[in-house]
Amino acid sequence: MNNRQGKLYGIGVGPGDPELIPLKSINILKKVDVVFCASSSKNNHSLAVNIAREYLPKDTLIHRLPFPMTMDKEVASKAWSEHVDTILAELNQGKDAAFLTLGDPLTYSTFGYLMQCLQSNAPEIRIETVPGITSFQAAAAATNTTLVEGEESLLLLSGVQGGDKLREMSSRVDNVVFLKAYKNITDICEALDESGRMKTAVGVVRCGFPDQEVFQDVKELCSQEPKYWTLIISKPGQEE
Repeated sequence: MNNRQGKLYGIGVGPGDPELIPLKSINILKKVDVVFCASSSKNNHSLAVNIAREYLPKDTLIHRLPFPMTMDKEVASKAWSEHVDTILAELNQGKDAAFLTLGDPLTYSTFGYLMQCLQSNAPEIRIETVPGITSFQAAAAATNTTLVEGEESLLLLSGVQGGDKLREMSSRVDNVVFLKAYKNITDICEALDESGRMKTAVGVVRCGFPDQEVFQDVKELCSQEPKYWTLIISKPGQEE
């Protein structure tokens, strides 16, 4: 009987370019027994796995965990519980596992929630998180935009609820990043305009992928169909 309990690694595969996966993560992916990743309950597709594919041995077991896109807490809680049980079953067999996420595992990531559930249900589990390059770091590099310097501040926001958070905090921050900006791009642009930040804003769509797009005028995004992997970086407003 195998009494050894496996270890779980939280691996961020970066924004899209396989060359941006940390070397430490690559070395871990080459030796784990099983790889977990999140997918929509409507399909079994995983961008994270596709990005990391070239570093995974052919015999690596890949286990996609479907997460329902729902606001129903009971349905969501049931899914989380089932996934925790699935991961624990593999770890309890002595298998080392990795959970893949886009970007960084602890920045707007499914892994953060999963880790909390695992620690609550099985506090003895060994978990190691390896940081990954975020989409906004890659977007800053792609556009040669300095995120912060000197004593400046950086506000990282989710665009799921539009631009209201920026309206609340605009006067207290210097640089702003909107992730998940696609659905409410119009309201986000209005909030940027109201705070005098529109002229300093740059938009990046599908950062790190071969079809990456850069928008020096983010208003152009408002006239297009919403694109899922959209983020915006804005510097302090310019004086007229």
